[in-house]
Amino acid sequence: MKNLKTLTDEALVDLYASGNNSAFDVLLSRYQKSIHSYIYYIVRNQDLTEDIFQDTFLKVIMTIKQGRYTDNGKFKAWITRIAHNLIIDNFRQERNENTISNDEVEIDLLNDMRLCDSNIEDEMVQEQVYMDVKKLVSHLPENQREVLEMRFYQDMSFKEIADITGVSINTALGRMRYAILNMRRMADEHHIELSFA
Repeated sequence: MKNLKTLTDEALVDLYASGNNSAFDVLLSRYQKSIHSYIYYIVRNQDLTEDIFQDTFLKVIMTIKQGRYTDNGKFKAWITRIAHNLIIDNFRQERNENTISNDEVEIDLLNDMRLCDSNIEDEMVQEQVYMDVKKLVSHLPENQREVLEMRFYQDMSFKEIADITGVSINTALGRMRYAILNMRRMADEHHIELSFA
């Protein structure tokens, strides 16, 4: 096992594909912590993290065993992309199951300041800005929202974003630019003030 640890990801994948299960153990131990942390950082739920983590590596195993893994020297980015897609699938499913309509209640759940926990004015203004930003982000096209969330909420570089989403760095930068422009436009149209001052 010791000499396996010195091998590249791609060499380990080849060994595992040809039946060496120890090679997969090395790959798993090499990336389980970072993939687990990546999933938890987004979903913020331990049980859900475990489920998505298991599904991610199950998909990795299936893809390698079926000979569908393409060696491009970016094994970690590939696993992260699988995890990312499973997270997105989970959020889509959750959103479909838990859609709340504001029309069903007498008060505006999304904008009623009386529903804020604190009555301190500064905190209320800050909370409102966060809510407005979140609402604007949710109205962005999915590919723009994805880049914006990875950049601001997960502090990823544009290179990492490009690798995970499978696009060029220029495309990722373009999506971010359009996301910000769209948010500004929507804020202007709806007279939303996006500052704490």
